[in-house]
Amino acid sequence: MQDTSITATVDYERTGTQHGFLKLPHSHDDSAWGCIMIPITVIKNGLGPTVLLTAGNHGDEYEGITALLKLANTLQQEHVAGRVIIVPAMNYPAVKNGARTSPIDKGNLNRSFPGRPDGSVTEKIADYFQRYLIPLCDYALDIHSGGRTLDFLPFAAVHRLEDKTQQASCLEAMRLFGAPFNMVMLEMDASSLYDTAVESQGKVFVTTELGGGGTTTPETIAIADRGVNNFLIYAGVIEGEYQLPKETVSLDMPDSHCYLLSEDNGILEFGKKLGDHVTEGELIAEVHCAEKTGVPAVPYYAKRNGVLACRHHSAKIGMGDTIAVIADIVA
Repeated sequence: MQDTSITATVDYERTGTQHGFLKLPHSHDDSAWGCIMIPITVIKNGLGPTVLLTAGNHGDEYEGITALLKLANTLQQEHVAGRVIIVPAMNYPAVKNGARTSPIDKGNLNRSFPGRPDGSVTEKIADYFQRYLIPLCDYALDIHSGGRTLDFLPFAAVHRLEDKTQQASCLEAMRLFGAPFNMVMLEMDASSLYDTAVESQGKVFVTTELGGGGTTTPETIAIADRGVNNFLIYAGVIEGEYQLPKETVSLDMPDSHCYLLSEDNGILEFGKKLGDHVTEGELIAEVHCAEKTGVPAVPYYAKRNGVLACRHHSAKIGMGDTIAVIADIVA
């Protein structure tokens, strides 16, 4: 296998605090011998586990980007026992462009693993994480939100894993992240996810969905800040007391009926809001035809009992778009 073309300006084994870049050569019209400069911070102090903290897997999801940029400026070496690797903008071209995917190759980093060292820009980034960064870590946290197209209840999430010991560790890390909601998540297609890449290497992994709409709120930023600190405490690289909400609701996505997809193009009108309890057969939303008048709206009904955990953000909806996700409430 070809070695990576990405070079790090930081030394992962050096004690201290280092702020640098993952440099990916990229020749283009505006820079013949240019590089994509992905920011990275490494803080190492003594013996202990390694925690890999990431955000900007999608470039329009800002809670994690904000929280990790702040952490890189505030976490002190003397408070660390082990190593913390912080990458606030994994898919830096997408973050720079404020979009879900890279403007260079339209690559969705979270659908590009394990990547290729001789592939597109996005595939090269995925390959570097797959072969260099993931193997270094014991614990990994990847912070997501809904971006410009989705809104979520703010939750931390894990997946069902074949290794039940590993899954139990992930569940405990998710619980101690301290989000208002916890989710055992079912992906539409997990084959090329960063999540799957980390989990398949046996690491303790937690992800999140902390809001959406391509923006942040004081509440979602506070959840991200608190959750990152809690995760570091759980991993054993810093000391401190967990900051947990007074109440956490446990959710589950057991099967594909959780997803409600649009079979129409048009204007979306919701009859329910995030967090509402719904029953099977209850009207969730309608899609209005925008091409002509006199056409009845198409109704969409819940396929299960549960809580509305996710909804399409924009009122404009397309065929195949997710209208909503309905999750079970776990007693």
